[in-house]
Amino acid sequence: MRAVALIDGEHYPPVVRDALAALPYDWVGAILVGGVEKLRPPGPAASDYGVPLVAGFAGAELVVDLSDEPVLGPVERFRWIAQALAAGLPYVGADFRFDPPVLAPFPLPSVSVIGTGKRVGKTAVSVHVARLLARDRAVVAVAMGRGGPAEPEVVRAPPTLAELVELSRTGRHAASDHLELAVLAGVVTIGCRRAGGGLAGAVFVSNVACGAELAAGLAPGAVVFDGSGAAIPPVATTARILVTAASRDHDGYLNSYRRLISDLAVSVGCDVPGATRVELRLAATEPLDGRVAVFTAGGRDVSGLDADVVHVSANLADRARLSAELRSLEADTYLVELKAAAVDLVAEDALARGRRVVVATNEVVGFPDDALLELLS
Repeated sequence: MRAVALIDGEHYPPVVRDALAALPYDWVGAILVGGVEKLRPPGPAASDYGVPLVAGFAGAELVVDLSDEPVLGPVERFRWIAQALAAGLPYVGADFRFDPPVLAPFPLPSVSVIGTGKRVGKTAVSVHVARLLARDRAVVAVAMGRGGPAEPEVVRAPPTLAELVELSRTGRHAASDHLELAVLAGVVTIGCRRAGGGLAGAVFVSNVACGAELAAGLAPGAVVFDGSGAAIPPVATTARILVTAASRDHDGYLNSYRRLISDLAVSVGCDVPGATRVELRLAATEPLDGRVAVFTAGGRDVSGLDADVVHVSANLADRARLSAELRSLEADTYLVELKAAAVDLVAEDALARGRRVVVATNEVVGFPDDALLELLS
């Protein structure tokens, strides 16, 4: 296998030369990543190592890390790993190996929306993207989640609240991402599931490939693939959008890899170099009446609502705290994000007390619509 080595000047060159000779690779060259302690004037030369000194990965099928602390600490090493994976190359070290996530080919115009973690606003962006593309073409959205169906599920019309409650009563996760997308984007949606997520966003087990086949069979004008947490849909889409937020390390570990493989980056409520700043504005899908209680998965800004807000809860993902809040809550209308315990706790409580439920959406303000449309033109 043709390989390129990462080497440093903290190693004595003869030691590196002997290591290169002992390893079972066809070396296309070595990249000197830093360090000067063991180097003698006038500096490193190819003759010191027995292989050419190069500046990049050209011609290689593998990157082999022969460097170490202090030249490449964990932060610096992950940046090199990100570059290798973005180039489609495996990266190996003394006791680790990273492989690029495997992405299945997809024949239609498509976009993946991925995140640097959970609760960054990714699904809100997916909803915005689906609505935007649906202005002039048929759109199908494919969502994968940790609570998705065992078999890919096609949702052809937005489910009603009553239908979601009935689904929840059968033991299903009625606030799964594909159901949220169907309700808020109003496009045909396919629900999938995944288990496990790697540092580079690969999934351990998923049925997304089957979901992608179903989407292609519907022959839409565009397909939106909604990622899950920091996991990446295992599909080679036409374009990819990265969503990050202030609560996340935008460059740490392999988030720099996610940025390298994305065509467009948006940062929610914060400024990130190279990303377009957007804001999420909580809104109601129906008019709000009476005293309103708001339930979200984290956000607390209700300043944009035209309502008499008497309670704000950010505990949709914490069933114990949410249950305690509901026991003493007095309100006429529940405005709820379709996430976590929205159906099995909030909607069920409202039904039991004769209170109205309105689904909340998060409008994306400042999204670069033209840039996305150009990517799929």
